[in-house]
Amino acid sequence: MSTGSKTSVFGSEPTKAESTQRPIQKKDWTVTSHAFQGLLDWLDEGKDSGGERYLEMRQRLVSYFDRKNCSTPDDLADETLNRVARRLEEEGTIESECPEKYCYIVARFVFLEYLRSAPRHNVPLDDSRKQSAPDYAAEIESDEAKLLKERMLQCLDHCTKKLDPARRETIMRYYKGKERVKIENRRALAQELGITVNALSIRACRIRNKLESCVRQCLNTK
Repeated sequence: MSTGSKTSVFGSEPTKAESTQRPIQKKDWTVTSHAFQGLLDWLDEGKDSGGERYLEMRQRLVSYFDRKNCSTPDDLADETLNRVARRLEEEGTIESECPEKYCYIVARFVFLEYLRSAPRHNVPLDDSRKQSAPDYAAEIESDEAKLLKERMLQCLDHCTKKLDPARRETIMRYYKGKERVKIENRRALAQELGITVNALSIRACRIRNKLESCVRQCLNTK
């Protein structure tokens, strides 16, 4: 989620010890069906699990980020697996570590990046007087964030409408509800489709990847 000098998700590095440093930011890269299948095959290690290993690894990563009190553990787990998939697509395989260990190595650096980008709430006592004045920069950033969120919702609506009716209904029902209700909804949906819950999760992941790619393109053209 190699040895020798090569370019990877962690940058160009000459040794294995440096292979998890300086992550390359490739924000335009999206998970293709081929890359996703490559990730599934790599996690299975030669034994077809029908997506079980992927779901297990993703849940472990979600738990990892949740234990560290991250606000978006699901998104961070997906980002980790996306980076692993990207390196697999670039290099064909990852032989330096076993799949589970390598995913946790990537997750550690995703977590460090999360810490660097997370907002800081602790204000030094010396700065308390400054904080009492209107923070116009924060207000501007807040307005920009609202506009961006509005644009993202518009793009999401646009991209969702581009899906064929069956996929649109699947993805909307898959994320409907919270906690226990969501779990029961997914079980009912899987039963209606005549597939297992695990197969439904993989199908929803592929639809979500397609939506995310469409939303990025939409945002870049607006």
